[in-house]
Amino acid sequence: MKKILLLGSGELGKEFTIAAKRMGQYVVACDKYADAPAMQVADESEVLDMLSGDALDRVVERHKPDIIVPEIEAIRTERLYDYEKGGIQVVPSARAVNYTMNRKAIRELAAKELGLKTARYRYARSAEEMRGAVEQVGLPCVVKPLMSSSGHGQSLLRSMDEIPEVWEKACEGSRGDVMEVIVEEFIDFDYEITQLTVTQKDGPTLFCPPVGHVQKHGDYRESWQPAVMRQEHLREARRMAGEVTAALTGYGIWGVEFFVSNKNGVYFSELSPRPHDTGMVTLAGTLNLNEFELHLRAVLGLPIPEIELLRAGASCPVLSTIRADRPAEFTGVAEALSERRTDFRIFGKHPVWPDRRLGVMLAYDDPGCDINALRDKVKAAAAKVHTV
Repeated sequence: MKKILLLGSGELGKEFTIAAKRMGQYVVACDKYADAPAMQVADESEVLDMLSGDALDRVVERHKPDIIVPEIEAIRTERLYDYEKGGIQVVPSARAVNYTMNRKAIRELAAKELGLKTARYRYARSAEEMRGAVEQVGLPCVVKPLMSSSGHGQSLLRSMDEIPEVWEKACEGSRGDVMEVIVEEFIDFDYEITQLTVTQKDGPTLFCPPVGHVQKHGDYRESWQPAVMRQEHLREARRMAGEVTAALTGYGIWGVEFFVSNKNGVYFSELSPRPHDTGMVTLAGTLNLNEFELHLRAVLGLPIPEIELLRAGASCPVLSTIRADRPAEFTGVAEALSERRTDFRIFGKHPVWPDRRLGVMLAYDDPGCDINALRDKVKAAAAKVHTV
């Protein structure tokens, strides 16, 4: 049995903890507030500010974990190098977490060191610098904080007049103490995918069937598996995913995001060194092992003989429409689940506020089904569920 220190206890951490407990592991779940989703199923929990290196040191010293699994960006990531040097396994590796928690580091690695195809980009540390960056990249463009996730602080900039407002939004949405943004060329893509990629200690890098997804303001609103795409584009996405994960080093599952243009090919977008929110579609039983089980096996060094597509799936998050200090209650669940081959997972988050992701609706069908019809089905089911 290994003792796992989980840094971040949201819905992804909760599913990972469930997978870990099923394999007999001991999990200490950490977050900035009590009774976060993963804490509800973990062996122990800790409430702390993970941006405080001293607070992290105290928790690591208290629990003496075998493995540290980061789930969020808001961590004093440079401390992970020290823990790794001290013999603690960091997932996927301290290098990977430090690079991928900062958009500047990962973009420089991808575009300059590895030569992967990306959108044109510039950085800015003030609204005035952002104006110069926009002039170089062109309008429209996308502005993101260097440290954020799930679309926090992200904007599509269409006019120079919007720069002060967009800069303020980016600063408010930034996690950590880095007040810098990346200004990206807007790619006229046909669709987006997440290529879930599994790196192993004693086995080959494996690729899940591609996950199609739709985002709104940088946050996922639906995903489906498998995404239908041209084979040459799939090969290119997997080539790039393999290169960037190998350069970052370590073992686990990675969510590698790509823009795909039928005319201009595949563009590397972003990368998460952990289970991905769009990969919650695997909870619909699309694969022989869901993304959390794959992550755990890779982390523990257990064999993954193959990743097999068992059925098609689609997911759609259910968002809060209320603000409350308590967990939300849900209406319409019975009506939504009256549809064949549907399921609903409640995360157990609190407090709640409008647009906070509180659950996920899932639907599945046989491989080769009409994937667009399945997407419509899961969205219709999710629309029947309301928070009160």
